[in-house]
Amino acid sequence: MNTTLLAMLGWPEIMGIGVIVLVLFGAKKVPELMRGLGHGIKEFKKATRDVQEDLQRSLEEEPPPPPRRIESTVARSPEPSHNEDSTTSSHPTESHA
Repeated sequence: MNTTLLAMLGWPEIMGIGVIVLVLFGAKKVPELMRGLGHGIKEFKKATRDVQEDLQRSLEEEPPPPPRRIESTVARSPEPSHNEDSTTSSHPTESHA
């Protein structure tokens, strides 16, 4: 919020805003609105505090060591042989008529 704007508000302006709010919402509704506003501000502050704590905690933790590559000692099996189908030609450019 702009602090210079708040510094320019005096008691007459604050009272005028209060009267306008009272007229618009009624005397029964204003306490409920203020209570809801208070709960919203409280939840917002709690959420920002939680985010700050999580960020601070993650900055203080040591980074995990990089993963090590494990060489495989299992021998590779030979490639399976491709048997040609008896209907196919041994020459790929030859066409069947």
